[in-house]
Amino acid sequence: MDKESKRTTIYDIAKLANVSPSAVSSVLNGTWEKRRISRKLFERVMQIAEEQGYSVNVPASLLRRERSNIVGMIVPKYDNRYFGEIAEQFEAMARARGFFPVVTCTQRDPDLEFQAAKELISYQAECLISTGTTDPDRISAFCTASSVQSINLDLPGKNAPSVISDNHAAALELTQLILDRCAQDLDWIGPLRFVGGRLSDHNTAARLAGFMAAHRDRGISVPETHIMSTGYSAESAAKVLENCVPEGPTGLFVNSTISLEGIVRWHSKLESNSELVRYGCFDWDPFGSFLPGNVGMIEQDVTTMLTKAFELIGNPNSTNQQILVPCKLRVF
Repeated sequence: MDKESKRTTIYDIAKLANVSPSAVSSVLNGTWEKRRISRKLFERVMQIAEEQGYSVNVPASLLRRERSNIVGMIVPKYDNRYFGEIAEQFEAMARARGFFPVVTCTQRDPDLEFQAAKELISYQAECLISTGTTDPDRISAFCTASSVQSINLDLPGKNAPSVISDNHAAALELTQLILDRCAQDLDWIGPLRFVGGRLSDHNTAARLAGFMAAHRDRGISVPETHIMSTGYSAESAAKVLENCVPEGPTGLFVNSTISLEGIVRWHSKLESNSELVRYGCFDWDPFGSFLPGNVGMIEQDVTTMLTKAFELIGNPNSTNQQILVPCKLRVF
């Protein structure tokens, strides 16, 4: 076997560093301080390992440890500010607590989600956080069978504790804001249109309930045709409104920033009546404040949600509870 194809071992590093293989192993697995190995030797071994392109055999290493310290997270999307922020803060919080974070994106595909869960468990993840997964109970059941803790984030499940936004209360508040601005700016009382999301999705259903409650409080009836829950995509949001050319005041409740992209496309094509549209979005992006017609957005409290999730890790008393985290209304 030539040099380029031969995998570097701890014995190669030990020979180059002129130390025992057990000392090299202690440096590489993080127990060097317990063995009272000097920092100078630690740095020398790490430098040699890097120069030799050494990589740890993860499965073999895990078999020799009592704990892996791995915490896994499944997310549906990276190209969404909300989920991107969750992934970024999760990694920072995990490292601050002595965990090694592993994040995988599954594109809202239930089969990919389950496969990702199995892979993370095969690497002995101590806890798996399912964020916005389409079938969290399937994943939780597999985790339970594998004696691995699971936590649901963003979307709830029945078989594990869930940390989610208070979608109903935030949607009610946002709807009230849009209706107030329609009355103030356009001298119009509604009803609004609800655009985006899937009614089978817990969050969409909770937001729609808050949307309807805000209308009921004002004695406003909402026609079924005003519920335009056509999925999470900019294209579907733009398409569902393409034949909706406002001849008078129009108000929209937009169910995500993904749908908001489609709303902005639609709004940009309107001509003289574009100023008659007011809308708000359940999701947050700083650029939203610059969009014409946008009166406010809901910012989900990612930091608090993740803090609550980490408090559940390793807690033997955690039940299949649902923890609601209040959102923040951003008014423009």
